[in-house]
Amino acid sequence: MSIPTNIVEGRAKASEREFGRFLGYALSSATELEYHLIACRDLEIIKESDFRSLVAQVIEVRRMIHGLLGRMKTDSSRQENRSLGR
Repeated sequence: MSIPTNIVEGRAKASEREFGRFLGYALSSATELEYHLIACRDLEIIKESDFRSLVAQVIEVRRMIHGLLGRMKTDSSRQENRSLGR
């Protein structure tokens, strides 16, 4: 729950910079979740097949967050260049 909660909380902030900070928190939460899944697999709490499926989903979520952060940086650079008359 912390991954989407961080994203929603960050989106409600006043600036894109703050939103980016909360996206960073979401990335950290995804990494933490991946560790929890590894621990559950190692302790044989979940099946290997479930582990693989869930980790693949976590990795995809991280890719999406990284993509959004990259898009925000690109958009920010464009805005800076426009304001500088480039």
